[in-house]
Amino acid sequence: MDSMNRWKEFRYWMEELGCLFLAWGVPKLSRRACVRLANGLGHLASQIDRRGRTVALDNLACAFGDRFTPRQRLEITRASYQNFVRTMLDLFWAQRLTADNFQQWIEVEGFEAFRDHLRGSQRGSITMCVHQGNWEWASLAFGFLGLSGMIVAETFKNPRLTALFARLREISGQKLIPQENSVLRLLKAVKRGGYTGMLIDLNLPPSQAATAIDAFGMKMCVPLLHTVLAQRGNALLAIFFTEPQPDGRCRVIARPMVEISAEMSPAQIAQRCWDAFEPQIRARPELYLWAYKHFRYKPRETSARYPAYANTSGKFEQLLGSVHAVATTPVAGRADASEAAP
Repeated sequence: MDSMNRWKEFRYWMEELGCLFLAWGVPKLSRRACVRLANGLGHLASQIDRRGRTVALDNLACAFGDRFTPRQRLEITRASYQNFVRTMLDLFWAQRLTADNFQQWIEVEGFEAFRDHLRGSQRGSITMCVHQGNWEWASLAFGFLGLSGMIVAETFKNPRLTALFARLREISGQKLIPQENSVLRLLKAVKRGGYTGMLIDLNLPPSQAATAIDAFGMKMCVPLLHTVLAQRGNALLAIFFTEPQPDGRCRVIARPMVEISAEMSPAQIAQRCWDAFEPQIRARPELYLWAYKHFRYKPRETSARYPAYANTSGKFEQLLGSVHAVATTPVAGRADASEAAP
């Protein structure tokens, strides 16, 4: 056990050293050099990360069926790795961005309509992204535009990295908060008209604050935090896409708000939010993070094809049952069901 702890501590120290080197060195690169480095490292990672590549290819085969040939799936997987590496390197490079120069590299579209909607409603908002494009720069763009808010900090297995990445993600004015008691803090913030942002396609265990949605013909177990904030905090649900450009720039595009009603269940709200993203992913699959295990859980009885890593789960079956029960509950009793959400 002591040797295992020593090895873990050494590995954590090496990871921290590597990230500190990136934080020092990447901002010294030109944008062109940063993009070239990301493409090279992403290509290399897609070759040597056999486990992740297998997950990505399996995900693509199940999500798209015969739409892509095996060779095309390999090409999409490589591009997906390159996009992910660029997103991470861009977070380090973003130390060079300021409120005065960020629009040289981040092109924002649809934000005036978004601002007008906020002013007219006098409500808080939840800005939503998925693991598509450059979600890190989307968050930074909000801060630079004066729309900074609370974001839940990712807790790394290596605690040395949590504080480092928090500093990088706060450079535009965003405020990262720990996961503990985050729901109450976010709820208070949006009730006061504040903003928060989150990725809504994280895979959660069904025993946590999760719900089940349909995605690419399969079931995905995702967070329901955004639905709770929308219902209990009367917050707007805002959709944002990102499109990294070959020259190093990135477009951050605001889309119309997701319309919901008081009668909708958390699962129905989560489904409507996801439905705004899936067509974009289908149109540009190379920008999505396919090496992530999005479909860890599958129903016991299903005719859909699932990735090899997917497993059945008693708790997931219970979650599917509760989602179905709420969906078929008469509207008059729907409010009580939604209040049971964490």
